[in-house]
Amino acid sequence: MNDPLVGIIGCGLIGRKRAMQLQEQQLIATADPVFKRAESLLKDCGDGEAFQDPATLLSREEVDVVIIATPNNQLAPLTRQAIEAGKHVLVEKPGALNAAELEPLIALAAKHNVRVRVGFNHRYHPSFRKARELLEQNALGPLMFLRARYGHGGRVGYDREWRADPKLSGGGELIDQGVHLIDLSRWILGDLDVYSGYAGTYFWDMPVDDNAFMMLKGRDQRMAFLHVSCTEWKNLFSFELYGRTGKLHIEGLGGSYGVERLTYYRMLPQMGPPETTAWEFPRGDDSWEVEWREFVEDIRLGREPAAGLSDALASLRIVEEITRMSKQGVSP
Repeated sequence: MNDPLVGIIGCGLIGRKRAMQLQEQQLIATADPVFKRAESLLKDCGDGEAFQDPATLLSREEVDVVIIATPNNQLAPLTRQAIEAGKHVLVEKPGALNAAELEPLIALAAKHNVRVRVGFNHRYHPSFRKARELLEQNALGPLMFLRARYGHGGRVGYDREWRADPKLSGGGELIDQGVHLIDLSRWILGDLDVYSGYAGTYFWDMPVDDNAFMMLKGRDQRMAFLHVSCTEWKNLFSFELYGRTGKLHIEGLGGSYGVERLTYYRMLPQMGPPETTAWEFPRGDDSWEVEWREFVEDIRLGREPAAGLSDALASLRIVEEITRMSKQGVSP
């Protein structure tokens, strides 16, 4: 297969980020309810035709892959339409408003023999790629638990944006940044169940959560302690992974989150202060590009994407369980 020809549905910030990772000749169609946005993105990043109606884009036979970068309420319906049109799909996380929307798409994709990747791009940050390399070398010994925090401070009017409307977003901070931490935790520790958790609204005037706290448990008592927040005020990313013989700490994601850094603490036989090695990644976030290249390879090889519909489904089920517990004030 030659480089796939791509259509993008949803031409806002994320759709533009996706377009920037494509070769110029790859993007041949765009669609957005605001036609000028579709037109502008195509002019800047590709060559073809812009549309207001996604169905018109999906009817284009020459489009091989569709990138869907819309508000959450449109992700699953558009993914379904794209699959039925025989297109491979890269759909942004969380992939759907809820698990019930997402679950039927797994069988549908298999029926139409198309690949569907969900945009968990954090797996592809340089710090996480290096961390995986160290884990494959057994640098930490048997894994025990991880602790992670991810947050931003919002902005004036944040509680009036689409993410604050549950009909459009499916939830608040838990389904927004929370699914990234859940996915990263599952990627490293394996399948996880909810041990306890709470999602609540502390500051913003909106009907969705602005903070969520999670304890997830996997096999061999592996635990993930997670906190996501949009009352962080100073943007923060911190991901600490503990093994029996060492620790990894990932900080920053570039930009307002600070320079991306990975620190490896290796326990010495006599214990005491560890041997410390650090890597910095000041050249910025190339995760979108690396993720896209891997998806193209998935399509060429007929391979299931590493971050696929089943991963998004597992994350959404955790989101829903914590939301249920928070509303009912009960334990799992």
